Amino acid sequence: MSHVLLLSCPDRFGVVAATAEFIAGERGNIIHAEQYVKGGVGGDGSVFFQRIEFELTNDRSAADFLADFQTVADRFAMNVDLRDNSVPIPTAIMCSKQPHCLYDLLTRWRSGEMQMDLRVVISNHPDHRDIVEHMDLPFVHLPVTKDTKPQQESEVLATLAEHGVELTVMARYMQILSDNFVSRHPMRIINIHHSFLPAFVGANPYRQAHERGVKLIGATAHYATADLDEGPIIAQDTAHVTHRENVQQLTARGRDVETLVLSRAVRAHLEHKVAVHGHRTIVYS
Repeated sequence: MSHVLLLSCPDRFGVVAATAEFIAGERGNIIHAEQYVKGGVGGDGSVFFQRIEFELTNDRSAADFLADFQTVADRFAMNVDLRDNSVPIPTAIMCSKQPHCLYDLLTRWRSGEMQMDLRVVISNHPDHRDIVEHMDLPFVHLPVTKDTKPQQESEVLATLAEHGVELTVMARYMQILSDNFVSRHPMRIINIHHSFLPAFVGANPYRQAHERGVKLIGATAHYATADLDEGPIIAQDTAHVTHRENVQQLTARGRDVETLVLSRAVRAHLEHKVAVHGHRTIVYS
């Protein structure tokens, strides 16, 4: 049975050896290990991060393994998370009218490319009901206005709880989530948005970008936090554009980048390859 051990602690001599020795003592076979030291090896305040993928060849449960590993964790003041690779994460997608990110995720999930336990799609518009229900997924339409936003958010939270959701993906869900909402799902909501140099806010960002003659368009996927669009970044990418591209072509190029960046971020989370430290992430390969 394959597991992933994610750990972080102050950088100290012997932490790698102690962890590997414990796994070996549990008859574990390490498949892949990756580590990173923030602040420089041996420096004051340096923080050690490691992701270890391993297989347990005995019959011990993950809970028992983690309980016994606590002695190592205590010795090095570790933060530890153990995940079972064979259990996909229960996931919900939230969307509005724009279909590109939703359809991309649905296709990757349906084809088996993305291993997630997709349980429900929630939208403030009814547009995508047919495609979602065609894939045998529940589609929950929860319209929202400025006056009904608190009630609608309560209904969204209730829907997530009803379906046992652990990860929520905002696939161009065009509503700002309240502080109360994101605080209930810390580092478990992934958002995608366009990012330009310079940054364009408000309506029609691609038209604004075209008018300013940008040479790069891009997208950023990040965890949603109380600070709007300032959560820890998981994935980013850009595409070069030229003066020959009109607004429609620029928009199409931007949507392509958005789908790729969002899927990359979601996959990293599903495969337990993201560690959050303060305002930044460590994304393992």
